[in-house]
Amino acid sequence: MFCYQCQETTNNQNCYLRGVCGKSGVTASLQDMLVFALKGFSVCAVKAREVGESDADTELFVAQALFATLSNVNFDDGRIVELIVEALDRRDQARGRFFDLYEAQHGEAFTGVLPEAATWYYVDGTQEEFEKKGETVGIDADPTLDADLRSLRELIIYGLKGLAAYTEHAAMLDNHRQDLLVFLQEALAFTTRTDFTVAELVGKALECGKYGVDVMAALDETLTTRYGHPEPTQVALGVVDGPGILISGHDLRDLEDLLEQTMGTGINIYTHGEMLPAHAILSSRSTRTWATTATPGGCNRRNSPAAPILMTTNCLQKPLPSYADRIFTTGMVGWADIPHIPERPQGEHKTSAP
Repeated sequence: MFCYQCQETTNNQNCYLRGVCGKSGVTASLQDMLVFALKGFSVCAVKAREVGESDADTELFVAQALFATLSNVNFDDGRIVELIVEALDRRDQARGRFFDLYEAQHGEAFTGVLPEAATWYYVDGTQEEFEKKGETVGIDADPTLDADLRSLRELIIYGLKGLAAYTEHAAMLDNHRQDLLVFLQEALAFTTRTDFTVAELVGKALECGKYGVDVMAALDETLTTRYGHPEPTQVALGVVDGPGILISGHDLRDLEDLLEQTMGTGINIYTHGEMLPAHAILSSRSTRTWATTATPGGCNRRNSPAAPILMTTNCLQKPLPSYADRIFTTGMVGWADIPHIPERPQGEHKTSAP
């Protein structure tokens, strides 16, 4: 494998045997294949939009699937394969709509050249086929590409992954930002070009940064409108008597749903890692009180109390046998053989208690 998508890469260079996050070479190739499929999908979606075709559900899918390729989010190879197939199927639908509308508007068939990502299709649709293709479309797929151009292109892709994550978070709180989703597709499509210059890449990276600030502002507004502004809060540490559920990650809506669903049951809710700041937002507004347990490492998911664990967003590492039978994932998070609570469509964000 060859990956340098996060700040924790081996020797601060790249991960080349196994990811420090726990990612295997197989997973790395499948994630590269998913990004390739999303690039092709975006090319076709941008073309379709040029002739008046748009699909909000399809646009949100791009953000969700790209979010799944971030560090410590989804290492479930089976689900990644499903996302690849869905991306390719949606791509072909978008491409077909573009061809039909183009011909209807121009009186002739489209004769332009589309990049390989917009036309490649699987034969058998097996994990092995996608893994093999993924090995040819990763970061170092084109050794003739200038190193500066490659680095700037990857910088854009990593920025888009962050943009996708925050955009998905906002959408799950019913704030659907069409402008962000459109830019996400346009920028992914841009990275399929082979004739870009350093100046063009720098310009696109800066534009991505601008939208990154926009999406963080949108998410902040969405959260504070729904939950209010954070307040200094006394947080209880440790474990209390009675059954409990530990929730980790970043998704406050998942925590809100969990608090509602366990109300009156006697089940204690514990926060973990990045979920700790929720106490400063929800504790004074919730009819529930809950305990907390915090760990020093934000991405440390290898130690936990003896309770069911709900993982939202990230960061997930390989579960230890001591708790592998009581951990659940939701949203875009995934690990093979761990029960997954299906994704919630926009406007129906509900997480069932495990």
